[in-house]
Amino acid sequence: MNKRKPSHKRWLILAISGLLLTGFGLSLLGEAIMAKAQNQSFYSWGSWGTAALLCFNTGLSLFGGAVIERYRLLQQAEQKEK
Repeated sequence: MNKRKPSHKRWLILAISGLLLTGFGLSLLGEAIMAKAQNQSFYSWGSWGTAALLCFNTGLSLFGGAVIERYRLLQQAEQKEK
């Protein structure tokens, strides 16, 4: 079990970086689609698409970590009230 104390700063960093990476991944996906529409080589649009998947999925994972961190912060605040 994770015994690390949740922090507001960690939650904020995870949330912001997750959202930024998710958006960046979608932008890269647009580049891959445009490259494919222009009949560029597979390596061109395939590289863009792979980078898009990498960024998008990393962003979702970081944002999921932020949700978990926020939940822990709320649990900690609840325990202090008792």
